Amino acid sequence: MTMLNLRDETRDTMTALKRGVVGRCPRCGKGHIFRAYLKVQDQCEVCGEDLHHHRADDAPPYITILIVAHIMGFIMLVVLTAYEDIPFWIQMTLWPGLVLGLCLTLLPRVKGALIGLQWAQRMHGFGGETDPIG
Repeated sequence: MTMLNLRDETRDTMTALKRGVVGRCPRCGKGHIFRAYLKVQDQCEVCGEDLHHHRADDAPPYITILIVAHIMGFIMLVVLTAYEDIPFWIQMTLWPGLVLGLCLTLLPRVKGALIGLQWAQRMHGFGGETDPIG
């Protein structure tokens, strides 16, 4: 594909986000974004799209914490309002376990969605031009 074709290629943001959430290549939807839990592949093994351009940095943990805090805050409020006499030791094992499980589940999905968003918006070198930062 020539450089002109890369820039003219339409990129649907919602499709790229959905593919990123499930850990697939934002371009083809078949290859994997990650080679390990949060380690991004250099390029897609199916279509060859370069994925090393991403600049996720601290955004995925921040967004994950924001989502988990809202979900768990609501659940804790509902449960503790309905059942006021839950023993403290149960709460000290239940809530941290749920928070940890939810964070570990959401973190790669949020990072994948962010990479998909960057690809769709042609950010950080995903548009075919070189990234001046790195």
